[in-house]
Amino acid sequence: MTEFTDIPVLDLAPLVDGLDTSNLALEFAKAYGETGFGYVINHGVDPLLRAAVFDASKKFHALPERDKQKIALNQRHRGYIAINTSTDVNSDLAEVTKPNQSASFMMMREDAEVDPAVYLSGPNQWPNLDGFREVCEAYSQAMTELGQKLMGLALDAIGATDRSILTAFQTPTIWLRLLHYPPQSPQAPDDLFGSAPHKDFGCLTLLAQDDAGGLQVQTPAGHWVDAPPMEDAFVVNVGDMLHRLSNGKLLSTPHRVINASGRERFSVPFFFDPHVWANIAPLPGTGPAKFEPMNFGSFLKSELEASYEAHQVD
Repeated sequence: MTEFTDIPVLDLAPLVDGLDTSNLALEFAKAYGETGFGYVINHGVDPLLRAAVFDASKKFHALPERDKQKIALNQRHRGYIAINTSTDVNSDLAEVTKPNQSASFMMMREDAEVDPAVYLSGPNQWPNLDGFREVCEAYSQAMTELGQKLMGLALDAIGATDRSILTAFQTPTIWLRLLHYPPQSPQAPDDLFGSAPHKDFGCLTLLAQDDAGGLQVQTPAGHWVDAPPMEDAFVVNVGDMLHRLSNGKLLSTPHRVINASGRERFSVPFFFDPHVWANIAPLPGTGPAKFEPMNFGSFLKSELEASYEAHQVD
């Protein structure tokens, strides 16, 4: 890994406009091979849609707690996650004993019914808010299309000679999370986080932030670099599954959130992952395999059962 002090910026105009992306693939390889994080601009997502999803998030989190609890997170990982109910106990980056100081609404792919053979399949739980579902679904569709483009770019960046893994992203596992962080007291203990130090476990995270700040990325030397909001840009980072698919060429970098702004913070991460049946192994063209194959659904089940009360087995 390379020590860094800034988060790189990638202009996605060639990718969005269907132009030559060979130079962009080189930039992607450098950004995610050295930092694991980047801002993406000219990404093609309507800023009005982005503003609408933030507005929907604020309206949801302003609801009375009793109304939000009516759609509390279920074992299909959909619904409301109250504050103090999610702890990243699997983190090897810090001794995490306190729950994350955030609340959120979680949406996944909308399935008409539960398929017992497909882990986490099922319908979403929706609050009684006019237009809320429509905005979330429109935003998720736009982000899915962007995620599919970025996965193709990632394969170009690592020199993958077999692109069949992209079929696993045609019906992807998606997670739209509407996060609300209360302000943290300056007297809060050092081990209390909005989001404790962690790496994302999936493939790509596409984050929209408000103007409160608080996201920090860890360097190889252990320093924390701010990733402040950039107007109309997404912060995109690689998760553990894409790190493995790339045979270690693309980095899954630790990050955390500390909301020291003195006010509420809202953020909207969109997690773009393969279907749960996908087997994750280093792709051909990336060199001798450094990782053993694993099934994404099995891995996901172990992660969720360790971190969320709703998934814990009696």
